[in-house]
Amino acid sequence: MEIALVGIGKIAVDQHVPAIAASPDWELTATVSRHGTVPGVTAYDDFDQMLAERSEVRVVSLCLPPVPRFDYARRAIAAGRHVMLEKPPGATLSECHALEALARRHRVSIYATWHSRQADKVPAAKAWLQDKRLERLTITWREDVRQWHPGQDWVFEAGGLGVFDPGINALSILTEILPDPVHLTGAELHFPENRETPIAATCRFHHPQGAEVTMDLDWLEPGAPTWSIEAVTDAGVLLLEQGGGALSIDGVAQEALPGLSGEYPRLYDQMARLVKTGGSEMDLSPLRHVADAFLLGRRVTAPAFAW
Repeated sequence: MEIALVGIGKIAVDQHVPAIAASPDWELTATVSRHGTVPGVTAYDDFDQMLAERSEVRVVSLCLPPVPRFDYARRAIAAGRHVMLEKPPGATLSECHALEALARRHRVSIYATWHSRQADKVPAAKAWLQDKRLERLTITWREDVRQWHPGQDWVFEAGGLGVFDPGINALSILTEILPDPVHLTGAELHFPENRETPIAATCRFHHPQGAEVTMDLDWLEPGAPTWSIEAVTDAGVLLLEQGGGALSIDGVAQEALPGLSGEYPRLYDQMARLVKTGGSEMDLSPLRHVADAFLLGRRVTAPAFAW
């Protein structure tokens, strides 16, 4: 199937383009971006022109920041194209629900992707936790924004999510592996005095069986990132590290479950299945937790941030 990639930035170049190139299901035949291009692929800087001229492109993958994404997705769906959304699927829950309803009306597939759910060891962690009684779960997600989003001011603008841009990856894993759903009960959000989104956060969640569930996010962590989830249960301790890439139970390393390798190849494999079967997938639970954090979070002023 022919696919167009919209927003040729770092994530598109590093992850989407290689995943599409390696897939037997997809052929990248158009890109849309103000500046970025992909060698050998027809490049547009006008999205509507691409839609008008390239009717054979049936699928559009959107790698834009979340705030402008809704309008692009709306136009693609109205033009009868299937749509794949980079995480988070939108800037608000309301616009995500609107896109899902629009896709149903136009009978096209829409897929809210969560790449961290596709990390190698996430399925094995989910399987192990299914019959365990959770006592405590701790998320520690700390990294250096200057390394992962160098000079990208949009992450600190309203709608950019701030530290929840990486934090939502942790929440996407949490909502995938826990057999019992949780909901946020409190948060402390640290906003740099010169920015519109938080640079650090702590969150607390209610667990139906009374387990203690917390999350610690920091975007000023020097050196190597820490992306870990520790779950203490009645049958041992699970430690998911490297953003879901490494798993141990009571200190013993675990193997990944069999299947396709790589987060983005798995996303594009799922998108191909959705298009072929006429399905959609719009799980918004990670974004709902972020929205709840902004609703309930106590604001703390932090020092000004500069690149």
